[in-house]
Amino acid sequence: MPDIVIPKEYGYVIATFGASALYLFNLGIQTGLARKAAGVPYPYAYAEKSEAEKDPKKHIFNCAQRVQQNTLEMFPVYSIFLCIAGIRYPVYASAAGVWWLLNRIVYSRGYMSGKPEKRARGVLAYLGLFGLIGMSGSTVYHLLQ
Repeated sequence: MPDIVIPKEYGYVIATFGASALYLFNLGIQTGLARKAAGVPYPYAYAEKSEAEKDPKKHIFNCAQRVQQNTLEMFPVYSIFLCIAGIRYPVYASAAGVWWLLNRIVYSRGYMSGKPEKRARGVLAYLGLFGLIGMSGSTVYHLLQ
C-alpha cells in the first residue's frame, strides 16, 4: 500500500472547502433573514402551506429554508469526495469543487427567488460532484494498489 502524501497543491482543496463552508454560513444568514421578514417563529421549520400561498414573504422563507436544507444534505457527500479526490488530483478536485459551489449559488438564488423552478439553472453542479466521485474512485483505487 502506498503512503499518502499530501501535495502542496492540496491548499487549493482546503481553500475550496473553506469557501464552501462560508457559502453554508451565508445560506444560514439568508434563511434567518427570510424567517424574520416572514415572521415565522422558532421552532417551526416552515410556514404552513395555506399561509405561504397567501403571503409571499412566507413563501420566500419556505424556499430559503428548503434550499438550505437541501444544501446541508448534499454538503457531507460533496466534502468527503472533495477531500478524497484532492489527495491525488488537488487542482482538478478544487476546480470541480469550485464548479459545484458556483452552480449551487445559482441553484440557491434561483430557488430563493420565490420561483423554485428557477433552481434548475444550477443543476450543472452535479457535473462537479460526479467529477469528484470519479477522481475519488481513482484515488482509492491507487491507494489500494
